[in-house]
Amino acid sequence: MWTDDRTIVDPGIGFAKRPEHSYGVLAGLSELSAMLGRPVLVGPSRKSFMRHALANRPPLQRDWGTAAAVSAAVLGGAHIVRVHAVAEMVQVVRVAEEIRRHRL
Repeated sequence: MWTDDRTIVDPGIGFAKRPEHSYGVLAGLSELSAMLGRPVLVGPSRKSFMRHALANRPPLQRDWGTAAAVSAAVLGGAHIVRVHAVAEMVQVVRVAEEIRRHRL
């Protein structure tokens, strides 16, 4: 039997949105997470919404942008992130979690 306590929310960063929508979701993630009361998964890895900010770099050159988005997601309360460069993003997540843990 499926129950709500087994539900994870994915706001769909980059899917059927304009770049400003994806940035808006990331910027408001803490409010969204609090409103839904469910764990949140964010998958910003190498997504096209970063193209303009990164001077049209191709996907394989967007890992630094992904790191910024992952940091924002973790600081906004994301419980799970989907990424390509796993080993590198583990470091990003660990530092972002420490920052979040030390909030005043």
